Amino acid sequence: MSQSLKFVQEHLDEAAPTDVSEVFGAWQALVERLRAKVADRFELERDPSTEVLEDFGSETGPRGRVRAYTGPEIDWMVHSHMENAAQGFCNVHLTIWLGPQVKVPHFGMALGCFPQGWVYLDSVPRSYLVTDTESFDRYFEPVNERWEQVRNDHPEMEPFVSRSAFVRAGLSPTAFCYMAPADQQMTDLVTELAEEHLDRWLRWVDEAEAVPAEERPALAAADEAIRRNIAERDPANVMGDRFFGPETTHRLVRALWGGDRVLARPLDR
Repeated sequence: MSQSLKFVQEHLDEAAPTDVSEVFGAWQALVERLRAKVADRFELERDPSTEVLEDFGSETGPRGRVRAYTGPEIDWMVHSHMENAAQGFCNVHLTIWLGPQVKVPHFGMALGCFPQGWVYLDSVPRSYLVTDTESFDRYFEPVNERWEQVRNDHPEMEPFVSRSAFVRAGLSPTAFCYMAPADQQMTDLVTELAEEHLDRWLRWVDEAEAVPAEERPALAAADEAIRRNIAERDPANVMGDRFFGPETTHRLVRALWGGDRVLARPLDR
């Protein structure tokens, strides 16, 4: 099985322009279904800092939207997209960062095209798993069989390997991160994996024990540092610069980690 040691922008620049509007619509619909399920489970309020990002870009070219939410159990949830689908690029996100009341991994999900289909589904660790074997055994080892099954049974799914060492360092050992032709076969598999991913994560949250109060400030600080570093050091931020300019991209990156948030974090409520 081959591996693509490239940045997102390299894949896009090396491919012929391809209209991926149909797949973009499918990704949006899938993420919206999952977001609605999350909204049924958690109390959420949109942070006013992202209202300015409700609709940005041009009428006939690249466009995007960022909505961020917080609540008693959720530190920061991002539901966003950025696209120039007619020219072969789209990216749809649903990332959910929990408050420090539990130590369940955060929920990571991004779907895209450039113009090959791309999927990232991961449970973002909140500790060093080599020493925190309790978290490893509870949240990651049980997913390994499914991870192996996808690798073994779906040769069309090519592992996506970033050139960025930081990006690779941010993946858990059971991250689903692949590229494949953006067709119905990929859509069906990604839909199945994404729904499993969310249902499993919601079950983890419901079954989690409370973190002792004295441990919560350190956990909240580490969570924000992880989120900020991932947002600021993403090599794909150059796509934002290309489509929307550095000023808007700076605002987008801050929205992804909550740099301009108005509403209080769960720890401060």
